[in-house]
Amino acid sequence: GPASLTCASELARLGHQVTVFEALHELGGVLVYGIPPFRLPREVLHAEIDRVRKMGVVFVTNFVVGMTCTIEELRKEYDAIFIGTGAGHPYLMDIPGEDYLGVYTANEFLTRVNLLGGWKFPEYDTPMEVGKRVVIVGGGNSAMDAARVALRMGPEKVYVLYRRSEVEMPARAEEVKHAMEEGIEFHFLAAPMKLEADANNRVCRMQCVQMQLGEPDASGRRRPEPIPGSEFWLDVDTVIVAIGQSTNPIIQRTTPELRVTKRSTIQADERGETSMPGIFAGGDVTRGGSTVLLAMKDGKRAAVAIHELLMNKESPLATVPVAGATGLGARKTSKQ
Repeated sequence: GPASLTCASELARLGHQVTVFEALHELGGVLVYGIPPFRLPREVLHAEIDRVRKMGVVFVTNFVVGMTCTIEELRKEYDAIFIGTGAGHPYLMDIPGEDYLGVYTANEFLTRVNLLGGWKFPEYDTPMEVGKRVVIVGGGNSAMDAARVALRMGPEKVYVLYRRSEVEMPARAEEVKHAMEEGIEFHFLAAPMKLEADANNRVCRMQCVQMQLGEPDASGRRRPEPIPGSEFWLDVDTVIVAIGQSTNPIIQRTTPELRVTKRSTIQADERGETSMPGIFAGGDVTRGGSTVLLAMKDGKRAAVAIHELLMNKESPLATVPVAGATGLGARKTSKQ
């Protein structure tokens, strides 16, 4: 992902030997599985990854840090580690019918389309068919990406259901504008209540309720509250849940010495160093859901701190692994 790739390129530029461990079969993290090609052309992404590879960075794919091997095992080979595993663990709606066929999280939907070619229905190994009516639940950037990707798969109607007003939407205003211009229909101040399925156990209807904004909640935004008696139904063939996500938990669960927050994000100081000496982290795994630019900033900041650590370390072999969807390992060579 962006945090790890940035950290890797900066460390390589500073003269270190770096290895990147990637859980998926393709490099890029959220840049490849989350952001659709019409927003980030794959030619641009591949060119950047090739640039990093030409700097001497070694990439190892299909390698899940925390399962293929643990952080503790990596520490025996590398002198420093950067964790950039992102936030790919989606939140669910917790309403009746959420397990019906045709209900996806935005993370699954975007991955199956952007990375696995699900839009090539029916000739691909993992096809997806969205049907005539698609509803996206949520108002963030992932919701906008899911809505615009779904629209390109040929349904008659794509709806976005958001429980607050347009003013409170966390998505970038430009993305919302583009979605509206493309004909996506927005239902503001509305929330799902339950789903119903047809005889084949596939979702066919969604019951919703109109909301009103009450007093501010812990986030400072006015809390949405249901309006009694305002329920309505939408006919749907596909439901995509985009209401946020938390960090990938594998490394945290297999590394009990690693200090985490109540939200399961990894605690890191202003330099990116965690509670474990020589272990650094950045991007969404420390921030929760955030932006690509902030992830890149974290990766660059951690690379500077790692470089200082390695150059001051009395070891002939200084290494730094970065784990995210990606993980990195770097060996100290000479200062350049």
